Amino acid sequence: MEIIRYSELKPQPWRNGGGVTRELASHPEAASAQDGAWDWRVSIAEISKAGPFSPFVGTDRVLTVIEGELLLLNVDGAEQPLEKHRPFRFSGDALSSATLPTGNVQALNVVTRKGSFKGYTSIIELSKKRAHPVFGGQLGVLLQGQATVSPGGTASSGTSPATASDGGPEPLGRYDAVVGSDTETPEILGRGFLAVVSIDRVDPAAAAD
Repeated sequence: MEIIRYSELKPQPWRNGGGVTRELASHPEAASAQDGAWDWRVSIAEISKAGPFSPFVGTDRVLTVIEGELLLLNVDGAEQPLEKHRPFRFSGDALSSATLPTGNVQALNVVTRKGSFKGYTSIIELSKKRAHPVFGGQLGVLLQGQATVSPGGTASSGTSPATASDGGPEPLGRYDAVVGSDTETPEILGRGFLAVVSIDRVDPAAAAD
């Protein structure tokens, strides 16, 4: 079971000084240090200053405000108000900029290479009684609240909870990400909100139609 601890991620300052980004995951990993060299990337941005977004040519983006009240996003001249926990999809080719009418915000950003991958973000409310699974090709990011994650079957098996050292429940901190699996599917229990990011590979034949 793989957990990406947000507190251990190194902040990467924006070139325009408008904020910092922490990368949760990318593919291929060797390309993560190069802007736009990956086929997909999932990151959390702290936006503290109004201004333009860096373009990512040939990509699609899904942006979700996860802290703060409102982000006003301007995409190719059209203004789009983004409220908390409401994902918004737009082209990475577009000229985009943001203003902060209610102060600083944090945003979950999913960027995927057109014709290769497509990203989706869903916001769900967690339950203490029914575990939420995180499957292969997914990341589960704890946005707020308290939660634990267990390897496949442990959280809902009805047996006594095990300790973290023997594969039992592990606590999640805010913005920690759980890497999904189809074999020992991680299961998350708790109270709060979880972002489920899905990265689907695109069939080249279908993309060409």
